[in-house]
Amino acid sequence: MAAVDATAKALENATISKTKELKGTEKRDSLVTIEKKYQAQWQKDGVFEPDAPSTSEVPLDSISADELRKQQPKFFGTMAYPYMNGTLHAGHSFTVSKVEFTAGFARMQGKRSLFPLGFHCTGMPIKACADKLIDEVKLFGQEFERYSDEDSAPKTETPAPSTHHEDVTKFTAKKGKAASKVVKMKYQFQIMRALGIPTEEIYRFADPQYWLEYFPPLCQRDLTNFGARIDWRRSFVTTDANPYYDAFIRWQMNRLRELKKIKFGKRYTIYSPKDGQPCMDHDRSEGEAVGPQEYTALKLLVKEWAPEAEAAVKGKVPEGAEVFFVPATLRPETMYGQTCCFVGPKINYGVFKVSEKEFYVITDRAARNMAYQGIFPQNGVYEKVAELVGSACVGTLVHAPLSVHKEVRILPMESVLPTKGTGVVTSVPSDSPDDFATVTDLAKKADYYGIKKEWAELEIIPIISTPSYGDLTAPFLVKKLKIASPKDTKQLEEAKDLAYKEGYYQGTMVFGDFKGEKVEAAKPKVREQLIKAKEGFAYSEPERKVVSRSGDDCCVALMDQWYLDYGEESWREVAMKHVDNADGKGLNTFSSETKNGFEGVLNWLNQWACARTYGLGSKLPWDPQFLVESLSDSTIYMAYYTIAHYLHKDIFGKTPGLAGVKPEQMTDEVWDYVFARRELDDGILKDSGISKEALASMRREFEYWYPLDLRVSGKDLIPNHLTFFLYIHLAIFPPEYWPKAVRANGHLLLNGEKMSKSTGNFMTLDEMVRKYGADASRIALADAGDGVADANFEEDVADNNVLRLFTLREWCEEQVKDQANLRSGEKNDFLDALFENEMNSIVREAKGHYEDTNYKLALKSALYDFTGARDFYREASVAAGIKMHKDLILQYIELQALLLAVIAPHWSEYIWLEVLNKPSTIQNALFPEVPAAIPSLTAAREYVRATASNITSAEAAQQKKKAKGKDIGYDLKKPKKLSIFAAAKFPAWQEKYIDLVREAWNPETNSVNDKELNGKISKMGEMKKAMPFVQMLKKRLVGGEKPEMIFERKLGFDEIKTLGNMVPGLKKAAGLTEVDIVEVAEGGKSGKVVGSGEVKEGLPQPAEGAVPGVPTFHFENV
Repeated sequence: MAAVDATAKALENATISKTKELKGTEKRDSLVTIEKKYQAQWQKDGVFEPDAPSTSEVPLDSISADELRKQQPKFFGTMAYPYMNGTLHAGHSFTVSKVEFTAGFARMQGKRSLFPLGFHCTGMPIKACADKLIDEVKLFGQEFERYSDEDSAPKTETPAPSTHHEDVTKFTAKKGKAASKVVKMKYQFQIMRALGIPTEEIYRFADPQYWLEYFPPLCQRDLTNFGARIDWRRSFVTTDANPYYDAFIRWQMNRLRELKKIKFGKRYTIYSPKDGQPCMDHDRSEGEAVGPQEYTALKLLVKEWAPEAEAAVKGKVPEGAEVFFVPATLRPETMYGQTCCFVGPKINYGVFKVSEKEFYVITDRAARNMAYQGIFPQNGVYEKVAELVGSACVGTLVHAPLSVHKEVRILPMESVLPTKGTGVVTSVPSDSPDDFATVTDLAKKADYYGIKKEWAELEIIPIISTPSYGDLTAPFLVKKLKIASPKDTKQLEEAKDLAYKEGYYQGTMVFGDFKGEKVEAAKPKVREQLIKAKEGFAYSEPERKVVSRSGDDCCVALMDQWYLDYGEESWREVAMKHVDNADGKGLNTFSSETKNGFEGVLNWLNQWACARTYGLGSKLPWDPQFLVESLSDSTIYMAYYTIAHYLHKDIFGKTPGLAGVKPEQMTDEVWDYVFARRELDDGILKDSGISKEALASMRREFEYWYPLDLRVSGKDLIPNHLTFFLYIHLAIFPPEYWPKAVRANGHLLLNGEKMSKSTGNFMTLDEMVRKYGADASRIALADAGDGVADANFEEDVADNNVLRLFTLREWCEEQVKDQANLRSGEKNDFLDALFENEMNSIVREAKGHYEDTNYKLALKSALYDFTGARDFYREASVAAGIKMHKDLILQYIELQALLLAVIAPHWSEYIWLEVLNKPSTIQNALFPEVPAAIPSLTAAREYVRATASNITSAEAAQQKKKAKGKDIGYDLKKPKKLSIFAAAKFPAWQEKYIDLVREAWNPETNSVNDKELNGKISKMGEMKKAMPFVQMLKKRLVGGEKPEMIFERKLGFDEIKTLGNMVPGLKKAAGLTEVDIVEVAEGGKSGKVVGSGEVKEGLPQPAEGAVPGVPTFHFENV
């Protein structure tokens, strides 16, 4: 046990948290106490457990499902159900928040709002981890007491960056979450310790079923503590551990097979020899979204060995047998231009036996791939008869299929990688910048490389003509980009990218049997020609490194398997049309990035293996030796949510639900009826034994809640899960029930850095909520961002909002308690009117942001701007020497609770029930309806804010001048007088610019043609003077002031009256003895003092700068 404890400590030290340390927690604890209280109350009252209108309220066939949804609106949103091999982390909570906030606002729109969540357990990860623990318990004992510190975690090598070009015709997903969240520990029990599981309990996880019992309750606990509006009645675990869900998956697979969407045949797939089965995305610890990359392998027959190589193979290859160097190429159409063949001089190659008469020179890695593709005699076996180092092969003469140079030499190339292709690379310097740079270098330094110069100087002939680079693309680009040697890797990478894309998409063949054809058309024909002539064959390998959850380095196998025929033309066309959403009735993707992502995947995605033999899951109904893989049993389970509570009361389906049915009663025909694929008949009633009423109730639940209104997931699932989700919905359900929206979000950064357990910059959902409470965490998640780009959870935001919520709650309590001390009676037409108008404006603004699902902006309006409006009213009232109005303060408190109910529901519930004494939960309250803001009051409010700020800035500027020893004309320490100069009329020079803005203003679009307007202004030669004035006009127009008021040169409010209202506050705030408002005549030389009527001549210089709406200021002593 000592060694295990030492390991645990070492792990803790290795992952010291980089997250923020809190100083005090009293305020947080006070907020959390309230959160716990209301979470329990909501759960007790079933607040988040909506049902469809019952068939007794609205008989099933009395109204169409569509009409019912219109009469009684609903929202149904889901996220990808989390995998149950650990607890939820902050990234999960970010995705949760997007559904959660949308569901919360839908409630406030008067909709029945459903957010259910299941627990995904299908696939390899759990089983692979359980199997590792079985071995570790055998090795180290039940509590791992025999573990020794000598068994330390192995070092992981960083693979060298690839210089080999990917197929430009194929989308390649970047590193996914599975890869980025890998914990680099040697033993599974260490990983379990890192998850916080006690050592004495870890052995239980050797049973995969224990994972299903252990983690779902923790997931539910953490999300409940987060305040999630989830209907837990509808939860379930996947796999045959729940017989109802198992029946649902069997029905789904049967129907897809009947629809000819599932087929059987040989296809390339990522494969784990260790596991003996395909390794799909969710079965991988590295290489998520990586697929097979198919090459054309060429057979270059050895005609004459280099001496050292000849010695190495002598006696190991039978006399008369043929030996081939086998390069793999993505560009068979260029093979006419081969001038040599490259090997890596330091790479070790094997000579592998294909038959008694045929042998291949390739890397061990390539041989392993080929062994599972029917290339060698026995599946999985690759016999190596000899080994060669690349340098020994240099000078070997080989026959090059299709090349104008029938025989070429094997030459060295330092950048050849043993981890890409076969480790043998054929050279076409006409179209490959890498090849051209290398043969040029070899010819220059022939002696250095130990070769004959002429070997590298075979004629380079044109193969492909391109519009941009002519018919010798590689030499052109090498010269243009000034590439001097093969070591100019950055420029070569750029050149390769340009050459490959231009050649493939724009190129025309100028040599060979397909001369005159486009490269896109010629490429498959040349490939077929080579394979038919037995001078080449199909070869495939993973696009990038793929490691299974069991730790196996995966290869590509060609095998008989059941697969979903994604990409089948008619199916893809339907999916494309739905994503395109041209008529507005298809899929809302919220952003062009998400839409483009779907379209890109739909263009390349094809056959997908839907079955495997190892792991957890449901058996394939017609071939039970196979299990349905984890990305194929998780495509339409949202439909299952609609009736899950009718089927079972617990996640394992041990206790029947509302319908009182057994799993075996859920026949395929019953599922068809419930999911609106067929109508009811006596046969279904008789065969299933389910009552007509129960069937009708389930059908109502599905027809009401479907279609799915919102699906939220990380953007990394677009290449698989989200696209499969679309495909299968479109195949199984009538168009009325196709998904309406998918929102893809980026990954979540923590404090601006990538989350990582190894660096300590990591936080689970449980840790987040324990640290900051639910509401402050939710506010920080709303503040993190809404786009497809990676978002950022800032702990400072959460921490600061603990204080903000606590202080705001205290203030609300004090105001309600002491409301008798507030002002009552008629509201005034200045501060009261401005505050009420601003509240109305912000409420409507927040509503717009919530409707657009822009939660960062909604938070800004609902919390920061709304409290800012209160602060201004409070401070201005104090400065003016008047009390705040009771009705407005109570109105503010009520509106604040409602505005924050979506994002911070616990805080809002407390204010609603315990401060305002409302009769029932705020979770059922509607979003407030308020009058539209009055533009003149909005303009006056902006004027007050700007003028107050400008006066403060003007005085600060004077103080800075004084500090530098400059004369400012008055003594800062003596009593001060402020003169405010307000212009009675606009200057005459502005008339022509008002005319220009009038011409450019489009009332229909509420906008100005800036390009045209700015062009006209620039011609008048007064840009510096005119632009600030024009910008002010545009701002007023866009802000909603009446155009006729603006164009008739009138302010939307009475400036002199507004300034008069500001005087008491200004005196107190700025410590002024006197404030004069001077109405300035045109020219700024004279003016009249408001109130006294005194006419003043020879006004100070600032008076000349005053224009209506923009006063100027002058300080002096009195």
